Amino acid sequence: MQTNWILYGTEGCHLCEEAFELFKQSAPDKLGRLEKVDIAYDNSLFEQYKFSIPVLKDSQGRELYWPFDAQSLNEFLS
Repeated sequence: MQTNWILYGTEGCHLCEEAFELFKQSAPDKLGRLEKVDIAYDNSLFEQYKFSIPVLKDSQGRELYWPFDAQSLNEFLS
């Protein structure tokens, strides 16, 4: 089963960029299966995540909220 990840964030969010860079460093082989979603364009997502971004979500619905580091990210990805 191929796992996909969504990184919820918004343009101009430096924490979201940090989370994306951490993902790229920790899981370069999974980068092609990561979708970045800007919550500013979806009212429902904005209401759900406006105080939590960045949030990484997997295809099983699990979510990893910022702040996370390389260790917690690797645990989440495995």
